[in-house]
Amino acid sequence: MTNERGLPESLIDLQRTLNAAAEEARSRGSSREEWRPWVEAAAAVENAFAEHAAAVGISVDELRSAVEKAARTA
Repeated sequence: MTNERGLPESLIDLQRTLNAAAEEARSRGSSREEWRPWVEAAAAVENAFAEHAAAVGISVDELRSAVEKAARTA
């Protein structure tokens, strides 16, 4: 499923998960263990972005920017 901008909702949801993991880690502190969920979420997001960007023929940076904006505004 895609949003009105043609972005997959799954990527927007992954970005929101990444954002939430960062907020959680910030609230707990700065140890490596506290940031582990964010690191894992970031890796999943980057892999998904790379796969989708390659599939539709756009740059990962362009896709990332659009998804990050959609995740903030929706």
